[in-house]
Amino acid sequence: MKVQPKQLREIAVHILKGFSATDDEAALVADCLVRAEMRGIETHGVYFLKLLSDRVDARMIHIPTPLKVVREDETTAILDGGNGLGQMAAHHAMKMSIEKARKLGVGLTLIRNTNHIGILAFYTLMAAEEGMVGIVMSNSAPSMSPWGGAEPLFGTNPLSIAIPNGSEDPVALDMSSSVVARGKIRLAQRKKENIPPGWALDETGLPTTDPDAAMKGTLLPIGGPKGYGLAFMIDVLSGLLSGSQYGPLVKTFHQPLGPTGIGVFLMAVDIERFMPLHQFKELVGSYVELIKKTKKSKGVSQLYLPGEIELGKEKKSLAEGIELDLTVVNSLNQLLEKTKSPLRLGEG
Repeated sequence: MKVQPKQLREIAVHILKGFSATDDEAALVADCLVRAEMRGIETHGVYFLKLLSDRVDARMIHIPTPLKVVREDETTAILDGGNGLGQMAAHHAMKMSIEKARKLGVGLTLIRNTNHIGILAFYTLMAAEEGMVGIVMSNSAPSMSPWGGAEPLFGTNPLSIAIPNGSEDPVALDMSSSVVARGKIRLAQRKKENIPPGWALDETGLPTTDPDAAMKGTLLPIGGPKGYGLAFMIDVLSGLLSGSQYGPLVKTFHQPLGPTGIGVFLMAVDIERFMPLHQFKELVGSYVELIKKTKKSKGVSQLYLPGEIELGKEKKSLAEGIELDLTVVNSLNQLLEKTKSPLRLGEG
């Protein structure tokens, strides 16, 4: 069914408040989840609320989120996420990085002891909209093996970089270190669909198109050894360096097995320290135009920038609404009933 973003956000806010989130927490997390849905990244959207409910029931997450600054100086900081809502920790950390970058050119904040933070572009775009470069990395629970291995050791360990872009919307890269995010395997499981070849191996190390076998096995790194190297470095910078968990020590948010221990790296770089912002935007705009005019391969009608497809979906969702799977609609209605909200999707 189609749902307007404003309505879906209201639904998410009601559910989050039912989990004891403050008004600010509920608004921020709802914004992050709904924006993921609008951008077509349903694996990081409102489905997350069911997982959050399970973790609340198991008393394995702290809401409201008890953030604590562990260490701070002029350009760097370490923030303890208090095993609370990851979106709250990441948003606060990026604000800190932006403020530091505005004063001294660069700001870097690491987070330890947090949970799933949602789509990383949500935070890098905060910096880009302030005329800065935003860089965010996060580790996650084991789902991918080292190159040549058959046992999960690293997470899909995503990376996002966003930059301002002339008079147009910022350009935002947001990618996992694996060929696909593990959420796409879970989505295929829920829909009882096969996955494409090249996504995963089964537990014996053989290629598979069965999502159940893939969940028991391992995802493949993007670009083979290059993706493996990227995942390793992201784990070191976001998990190990922050004093959080890393490698096989990180726990999944999808099962209440204990605190996830996720670590996050958030950096903001003030472009004005290198060249006037208007000049940077003009250069990026000219570069984008050059890319768009590049000769296309046979059968290709358009060349896309990083994140451009997702941005197009976001604008379409704003105009036409978000398409929600019936399973997700039912899950949201159950959570609304559980949190004693009078709202329901598909009613009225």
